[in-house]
Amino acid sequence: MATQQHPPPTPNLLRRPLIKVFFVAIVFCACYFLGSYSNPSSTLSTIQAHPQHCFPSNASTPKHPSPSLVLDFEAHHILPLPQESSQSGGFFELCPSNFTHYCPCQDPSRAKEFNVTKFFHRERHCPGSHQALRCLVPRPKGYRRPFPWPKSRDYAWFNNVPFPKLSVYKKSQNWVRVEGDRLVFPGGGTSFPKGVKDYVDEIRRVVPLKSGNIRTALDVGCGVASFGASLMDYNILTMSIAPMDIHEAQVQFALERGLPAMLGILSTYRLPYPSRSFDMAHCSRCLVPWTAYDGVYLMEIDRVLRPGGYWVVSGPPISWKSSYKGWERKAQDLEKEQISLEDLARRLCWKKIAERGPIAVWRKPTNHIHCIQKLKAWKSPHFCAETDPDAGWYKEMDPCITPLPKVTDIRSISGGALERWPKMLNTAPPRIRNGVTRGATVNTFNKDNQIWIKRVSYYGSVLKSLGAGKYRNIMDMNAGLGGFAAAISKQQVWVMNVVPFDAQNNTLGIVYERGLIGTYMNWCEAFSTYPRTYDLIHAHGVFSMYMGKCDILDILFEMYRILRPEGAAIIRDHIDIIVKVKGITDRMRWKSKILHSEYGPFHPEKILFVDNSEA
Repeated sequence: MATQQHPPPTPNLLRRPLIKVFFVAIVFCACYFLGSYSNPSSTLSTIQAHPQHCFPSNASTPKHPSPSLVLDFEAHHILPLPQESSQSGGFFELCPSNFTHYCPCQDPSRAKEFNVTKFFHRERHCPGSHQALRCLVPRPKGYRRPFPWPKSRDYAWFNNVPFPKLSVYKKSQNWVRVEGDRLVFPGGGTSFPKGVKDYVDEIRRVVPLKSGNIRTALDVGCGVASFGASLMDYNILTMSIAPMDIHEAQVQFALERGLPAMLGILSTYRLPYPSRSFDMAHCSRCLVPWTAYDGVYLMEIDRVLRPGGYWVVSGPPISWKSSYKGWERKAQDLEKEQISLEDLARRLCWKKIAERGPIAVWRKPTNHIHCIQKLKAWKSPHFCAETDPDAGWYKEMDPCITPLPKVTDIRSISGGALERWPKMLNTAPPRIRNGVTRGATVNTFNKDNQIWIKRVSYYGSVLKSLGAGKYRNIMDMNAGLGGFAAAISKQQVWVMNVVPFDAQNNTLGIVYERGLIGTYMNWCEAFSTYPRTYDLIHAHGVFSMYMGKCDILDILFEMYRILRPEGAAIIRDHIDIIVKVKGITDRMRWKSKILHSEYGPFHPEKILFVDNSEA
């Protein structure tokens, strides 16, 4: 029986992939043309009306986005948003004229409320948030743009810091003179009335200032910072500190000269610097009672001195044999003071290397191997049990020796040896190589350097004043590894590298090991400086960091207080925060614009450039 033959089935064309794609394309094209003919000019008219809403066909991001492209981040809704009231959107008012030189955390009127023991009343005492200044600190009458560096080293406008008392009180010591409308700084001082150059030359005969091994110095009781100014001839960067006292604005004089300085005192709290920060510490008749309170002040100097660092001191009781009559002191009392000072230094394991003329010099050991053995035989002092020697923000001082990192070889330098300046600036420092700082490696350090070189180059393309020598005193509010300061170091500037005390990683020790200087800070409080003392403020991620901790309005008021009227600010942060910050700075009458960061238009980090150079 023959098998019945069935005809082949009809093929289903939609099961073939190419036919499917072709069918879908036809459907989409039909929808497109139907929609276009319903309103043929809608798309074109939108593009013509708002060309800034479109991106160019070439999507590649240039190395530096065009500085001329000011970004528009305002909403463009069809329905209008509610308008702000004139009260909330108006300009901020100026403070009364008596706030012209106001320092919130060193306010003399508030200092009267605190105990004078150990000069505690001259420590930082900041107002509460309910007492925060919510007005703009005015400039003094007759204020003028400070002299450019290096002329500012020798001259300042009297109207900028109108305090004649210091020139009268220290007239015989040549601290400062008033000549017409100018202040002149002849380079004198309490212990060097003949001039700071001769004084530093005397130190140079004992301390290797030209070697490149001494880069950072601390000057306690700095006067008008003539000592720090002289050390700049040796590429030594000096942190000059002094309290607000009867000498009237000595730190303000220093900053007006373009010299690193901040308000500070050896009283109750540790200095706001990490351990092993300074190659040299100096005191020229600074009136610190070094042997009082179990020697706690000299122990604090020991904490911040690097292994092998130098302590240079002049004034009572040093050279008492030839000076006691001029000091109007009894020779026997001064002799006892020096014996006590020498004994304390010996118990710190310091070695006295010279006493010549008006100065005496001690040197800290490079490690504590011998010191450990010596302290076992002495009843005091003892090593601190504190686990964090770098803690320096409202941390009370203890009369104990901060132990150096352990080593096994007597010839080793505790913590690791540093390169000489300037090589140390771009070489991964020991705190990174030894893995002391969490998250910081040699690789991340080198990458960070390259990032900041690129960023500073971009900054210069926007702020033309940056490379024109108009800025001298610069602050980095969130310094990280110090990359911004390193990238800008070829210019004639200095940078106060601020590391927030509660930052995720404490990197201030790394900053110092690069040959830079800085301080701890809480930006919910005011900085320890006078108004109008910085030419440029750099704030990277600061407002994101303090979101929820305090009102960013207070941080901006503080930035306004310390920025010079013709100064500039660079604020990097998330776009939402940048827009909010710009709304506030506009009300401060700051000239600003928002630009893309080097990451391009699609990245949420943007930059607010404030440039008041033509103000």
